[in-house]
Amino acid sequence: MPPPEDSSQPRLAAGCRWGGAEDARVILFPEGAIKLQGTGRQVLERCDGQRTFAEIIAELQAQFSEADPTKIRADISQFLEQLRHKRIVDY
Repeated sequence: MPPPEDSSQPRLAAGCRWGGAEDARVILFPEGAIKLQGTGRQVLERCDGQRTFAEIIAELQAQFSEADPTKIRADISQFLEQLRHKRIVDY
């Protein structure tokens, strides 16, 4: 599967939804659940189907301004590709 393009609008895939308490949020999907913390949670909270991949990257690059912007982009792209492969995210 190809990586997300700047114009892609990542969102939770059909059949996936947020669950759990606010301090212990999980993504529920047909095969199970994934507990999210830290940056992974911040990325997925932005995958609302409204923001583009480029907007998500820009927000996180601003938040983590001391990190290498190229690495942020590559890491988020790889993270979303893995979740897309598991049918948790669509774009």
